[in-house]
Amino acid sequence: MKKDAIEKTNVMRLLDQKKAEYVSHSYASTGAISGVEVAAALGQDPARVFKTLVTLGKTGQHYVFVIPVAKELDLKKAAKAAGEKSIEMIKSKELLPLTGYIHGGCSPIGMKKFFPTFIDSTVENCETFCFSAGKIGYQVEMSPKTLSKMIRYTTADLTEEDQ
Repeated sequence: MKKDAIEKTNVMRLLDQKKAEYVSHSYASTGAISGVEVAAALGQDPARVFKTLVTLGKTGQHYVFVIPVAKELDLKKAAKAAGEKSIEMIKSKELLPLTGYIHGGCSPIGMKKFFPTFIDSTVENCETFCFSAGKIGYQVEMSPKTLSKMIRYTTADLTEEDQ
């Protein structure tokens, strides 16, 4: 069996099964931790590298928000997009049992259960964008159109205004 240059994650395996076009990136050896550091390690514009956040609505429903790494999720905008009165971030310790992913390695693809997913509308300006491949140190890059064939999502204005 041929050893690929980059170790395959479950997200990459799911993409391969669906014959989805993507590029895999690894930053495992760089020591990058924050999303902005990851973007720099990959030589990518931080506006094209997105992070995946999992939240809990007032109704008890969980939601997934995917936003640029240099931005912060605006909880009011997120609640409005999801049709909730309010939304809060889930606690880090709840992430693994809920999604199957750890903090820093959460991907909108391949969660234990599908949750309503929203991607910041800036993704519409990107030919391709990067997000976690489901494991710290690994990212996948694809077009928003290709992602829409993998998961259902809605785009919305989700981030805080720049100060």
